[in-house]
Amino acid sequence: MLSQLMVLFGFFALVLVSIFWINQAVRMFDKLIGDGQPAWVFFEFTALTLPAVIGGMLPIAAFAAAVYVVYRLSSDSELAVVQATGYSPWRLARPVLVFGGMVALMMSVLAHLLIPNSLSQLRLREDEVSRNITAQLLTAGEFLHPAPGITFYIRDITPEGELRDVFLSDRRDPARAVTYTSSRAYLVQDPAGTRLVMVAGLAQIVQQPEQTLFTTHFEDFSHDVSSLISRDAINLDKVAFAATAAMLRDPAAVAARTGATPGAVMAELHGRVTSALMCLVAALVGFATLLVGAFSRFGVWRQVLVAFGLVVGLKVIEGAVLGPVLASAALWPLLYLPSLAGLALAAMLMLLAQRPAIWRRLAGAMRPWRRAAEAGA
Repeated sequence: MLSQLMVLFGFFALVLVSIFWINQAVRMFDKLIGDGQPAWVFFEFTALTLPAVIGGMLPIAAFAAAVYVVYRLSSDSELAVVQATGYSPWRLARPVLVFGGMVALMMSVLAHLLIPNSLSQLRLREDEVSRNITAQLLTAGEFLHPAPGITFYIRDITPEGELRDVFLSDRRDPARAVTYTSSRAYLVQDPAGTRLVMVAGLAQIVQQPEQTLFTTHFEDFSHDVSSLISRDAINLDKVAFAATAAMLRDPAAVAARTGATPGAVMAELHGRVTSALMCLVAALVGFATLLVGAFSRFGVWRQVLVAFGLVVGLKVIEGAVLGPVLASAALWPLLYLPSLAGLALAAMLMLLAQRPAIWRRLAGAMRPWRRAAEAGA
C-alpha cells in the first residue's frame, strides 16, 4: 500500500506542478522575452519559482493519492478482503501515516530551506534584471517609462542594432524640460555606464516659468542614460526570506530588521511547520473518509466529495486563525488548530470505520428526521 501511495503521489504531484508551473511560466515568458531578456534568464526565473509551486501542490497531491488508493482498493474488493482477515482501520492507517510523514518531511525541507532561499534569490535576480538598462530601453513601437518623468520611444530596431526615430523626454526637473529626437541612435556600453549616441537630431529645452523654448540641432550627441533608471537599494530583509533558525532564536530582532510586526514573524515561522503537518493531515483525512465510505451503500464517490469538503473546511479554519495571530503574536498556538482538528477528525472517522454499527445507528437515528422533513416538504 505504501508503494502505491508513493507512486500515485508522484504522479499527482507531477501533474499538478506541471499545470501550475507552465501557467506561471507562460506569463513570465511573455514579460521577460517581451522586455528583451535572453532565454536563459527565463529558464532561471522559472526554476527559482519551482520550489514555491511544489510546496503549494504537495498537500493536494498527498490527499489525492490517499483518496485514489482507497478508492481503487475498495473498487477491486481488496479492501474488503484485507479487513476480513482481521486488519483494523488503525492497522491499515499505518502505511498512510508513514506516507504522510514522508511528504511532511519533504514539505519541511521546502518550507524551511528551499522556498525562502529561492524567493530571496528570485528577488535579487529580478532587481538585477530591472537594472539592465539596455533590456529596458530596447523595445520598439512602445512608449516606455523607465523612471518617473522619463519617456522613451523607438520606432524600429534594425538587425544591426541601430535605433530608428528615437524620442527621449526628460521632465524630472520641473523648471527645465528637455526633449531629444533623432533619426538614428545607438546604445553603447562603456565602463562609466550606458550611453545613448544620437545622430542627426534636435534638442528642445523649455525653461519655466517663462515658457521659453531653446532648440539645438546636432549631428551627433551622447547622453548618459544610466541616470534614467531608478537604482534604489534592493531590500532582502523580508519575513518570507528570513531563516527559520533566526526566527526561532530571536523573533523580535527579525521583526525589527524586516519592519514586520511580531505577529507576522510568528505566523511565518509556525506557518512553515503547519504547512508540513497539513500534508500528513490531508492524507489521513482522505484515507479515513473513504474508509468509512466502504460501509456506505451509496458508494465511494459521495465520500470523495465529503473528504474534499472536509479538507476545504480545514483550510478555511487555517485562514480564519491567521488574522488573530497577525494582530497578536501571543496567539500563535491558534495556527496549530487546523492540524489538530484534522487529526481528531481522522481519528473519529477511523473509529466509525472500526465500528460500522455506530454508523448504522446514526443513520437510523437520522431516518425519522429525514422522513419528517420530506413530509413537511
